[in-house]
Parts: sequence; structure tokens; C-alpha cells
Amino acid sequence: MKTFTNDHRVRVTKMLIRKAFTSLLEKKPIQSISIKELCELAGINRSTFYAHYTDVYDLRTKMEQEMLADFNKAMRPLLEQKDNPVGITAGIFQCLKDNSDLCIATLGDFGDKQFLMQLLSIGRDACLQSYASYFAQASPKKIEYFYAFVSAGCIGLLQKWLADGMAAPAEELAHAAEQIMLQGVGFLQ
Repeated sequence: MKTFTNDHRVRVTKMLIRKAFTSLLEKKPIQSISIKELCELAGINRSTFYAHYTDVYDLRTKMEQEMLADFNKAMRPLLEQKDNPVGITAGIFQCLKDNSDLCIATLGDFGDKQFLMQLLSIGRDACLQSYASYFAQASPKKIEYFYAFVSAGCIGLLQKWLADGMAAPAEELAHAAEQIMLQGVGFLQ
């Protein structure tokens, strides 16, 4: 029972640190975030922070690694999908919702644009492979143009969803993204 309690405490502590960090990152660049203010906002002491992370950059790296693993896992169904590879799965949007704090910080003025590029690269590789097998008649250049357009649109949808407090379920957003991709302006009718 003691292990469960300690595991729970670690999860709660890391959640408090993450929440404080992403809150600060929305307001200022990472190099301006001190451990002292992060710990004060999280309601923990500095030694607790240092038990888990070496500095704010280590914290950001570990958070991003966790999300990248989740995102890779969420992308797998797209690669396995044979009937409609254009569809964006609800699992991808659920992953983004589960990591909404990091998404908000990443898409904000002080976000890690390199991390955003990593997410897009994962999506790009998976989608290009899937689109190429589904749209065999399309040239690789057309597929790349399509992905560039769709990914920018999905980022816009994500930003709108975040701004709306992610009130709509992930499945609803995934369905809307799929319909927009398949129907274009006909989505509005």
C-alpha cells in the first residue's frame, strides 16, 4: 500500500509542476522561468522539484517526450487504416486534448516551435505513407501539397478548439476535420 501512496504522490507532484510550468510558459519564455517561481506556483519546495528534474529545460524535455510517445501511439491507427486514410482519428485529437496544457503553451508565443515541428513531422510521415497507398494515382508532390494544406488546417482547428476550452468531444472535432478534408466547402452545407 505504501508504494501506491508514493506513486500517487509522485503523479500529483508532477501534475502540479506541469500545470505551473505550462501556466508560466504561456506568459513568458522558458529562459525567464525560475525554479523558485515555478515551485511557489506549484506549491512545492525546490528539493521536491530537483528530485524529479535537473532544471526547467529537463522538465520541458520530459513533458515533450511523454507527449511524443502518446502522439506516436495515437498515429498508429492512421497507418493501419485501409478504408479511409484521409480521416483524422479521434485518438489523435484525444491525445492532444489530454496534453492540452502543453499544446496551449507550444502554440503560444513562448512555445517550443521545435517540438511543434516534431509533432508535425510524425503526422507528416504517417499521413504521406497512408495517402500514397490510398491515392495511388496522385503524384508525391500533390500528396505533399495536400498534407501541407490539411496539417495547417488541423492546427487551426486545434487552436480554435483550445480557445473554446475544448468543450466539444475529440470525436466531434475528428469528424469535422475528416468532413472538411473530404468535402471542402461542402462541409458548410
